Amino acid sequence: MEDEVLNIGEVARRGGVSVETLRYYEREGLVEVAGRNANGYRRYGDDAVRQIRFIKHAQEVGFTLKDIKELLSLKADPGASCCDVRGRAEEKIREMEAKIAVLERMRSILADWAAACPDTGPVSRCPILDALENEMDERRGGMSCLPPGRGA
Repeated sequence: MEDEVLNIGEVARRGGVSVETLRYYEREGLVEVAGRNANGYRRYGDDAVRQIRFIKHAQEVGFTLKDIKELLSLKADPGASCCDVRGRAEEKIREMEAKIAVLERMRSILADWAAACPDTGPVSRCPILDALENEMDERRGGMSCLPPGRGA
């Protein structure tokens, strides 16, 4: 069975993205145009819709477009193995765990500050604002709740 020839709007609709997003994916080398018709309009095959859905699913589990491009390269490489893909997934998990740890530290600090706030009194004596100001002073001295390279 031959692939159905689709225009850009139909591919975008079936893939659940905007036409602008589809054009961006094309520029980034994530989706290929099957060709152009006599008027110069892009034509796509059914594989473009599958590719867009792959991209969206990969984004939903945390892969960046750069990661997805690597995954698509692995998918197209007959010499690549499942182990290569697993390695990318494990690397993404490690990145997520590091981000979660930072978010948990940030949440803990904010929770402590919120608990210290009496809900009454002038804003000039707000412990949250004081803590934010003092944190900036401490960071100038090299102390921070965030890892190096993050924040101000």
